[in-house]
Amino acid sequence: MIPALPDTHLLPASHPLSDGRTASSPLVRAYHGVRSDRTPVWFMRQAGRSLPEYRELRVGTRMLDACLDPEMASEITLQPVRRHGVDAAIFFSDIVIPLRLAGVGVDIVPGRGPVLEHPVRTAADVAALPPLDPDTLAPITAAVQRTVAVLGSTPLIGFAGAPFTLAAYLVEGGPSKDHLAARGLMHSDPDAWDALLAWCAEVTGTFLRAQVLAGASAAQLFDSWAGGLSLLDYRDRVAPASARALDPVRGLTATPAGGVDPVTVPLVHFGVGTGELLAAMRDVGVDAVGVDWRIPLDEASRRLGGATPVQGNIDPALLSAPWPVLERHVTDVLERGRSAPAHVLNLGHGVPPETDPDVLSRIVEFVHGRA
Repeated sequence: MIPALPDTHLLPASHPLSDGRTASSPLVRAYHGVRSDRTPVWFMRQAGRSLPEYRELRVGTRMLDACLDPEMASEITLQPVRRHGVDAAIFFSDIVIPLRLAGVGVDIVPGRGPVLEHPVRTAADVAALPPLDPDTLAPITAAVQRTVAVLGSTPLIGFAGAPFTLAAYLVEGGPSKDHLAARGLMHSDPDAWDALLAWCAEVTGTFLRAQVLAGASAAQLFDSWAGGLSLLDYRDRVAPASARALDPVRGLTATPAGGVDPVTVPLVHFGVGTGELLAAMRDVGVDAVGVDWRIPLDEASRRLGGATPVQGNIDPALLSAPWPVLERHVTDVLERGRSAPAHVLNLGHGVPPETDPDVLSRIVEFVHGRA
């Protein structure tokens, strides 16, 4: 018998997991380790970049402004669901949106990425970081609510950057290939580093919880830069903060009507170049682990002990290959994914901007046709 949960862990009755819209969806079931008749599929960065309708909508609007416009963010989130027929929407946002909402000076510079006005390099810099006022999340809540009202039985996945990735941007002041400044702070001033990651975990958790309470049926934590860490540094200096970032959404549960068993919001963790970290990433307390293209899914599943659902891992480079080549690759990924309890087909990273949208639609049709 499942014990009663505190009210703080119960999702509203109007939530898509509670009212039956998404609780039995192939995606939610797969994240919980249950295979459906067909493998669910969605694509990271499916909302935007490669879609002409996205580019048309974004004309004259800066990236972070688009993320904070509820009507625009919702429309961009919905575009790939309409076009490709994917099994999930991913909330259109950016890793640095929680920083912007907290009052940190940051913007997206075209051709470069996120750039900070004032990098965080000292204990005093960390202490000066402002708290995230929950009231600033109103545009996020509105965009999610607007989106799930249209999605129906298609789940929405909440999105947030992991504490290390946020901290890396804050310390480096922008994108970096090796994150030497961030990794240097980790060891030269461990107290400042721990305080910085605690701040990042707080804003990430608040950002994710707002999305889930507003209607997201799953939550994915992206650690874009964790692949630059050693396993020891990840376990000792990063993983505890990732676990804390997930605490605000951990155990959030729906009680669907009609005698259906309670359903918790599934949590997913993905990183780039993290083949050596997969088990440690799983151990921060998630239900499924995303895998990039660098290792086969059956090897990833082996490293995870064969008991963890996996997500991935089409090589984005092959999206420009002739269809027979791509079809063989997708088939191979699907077959290797059978080594895990369940599999969500995805890319091993994001959709390249130059991708032909028809290729993504063809992959979805091919995967659904294998049921």
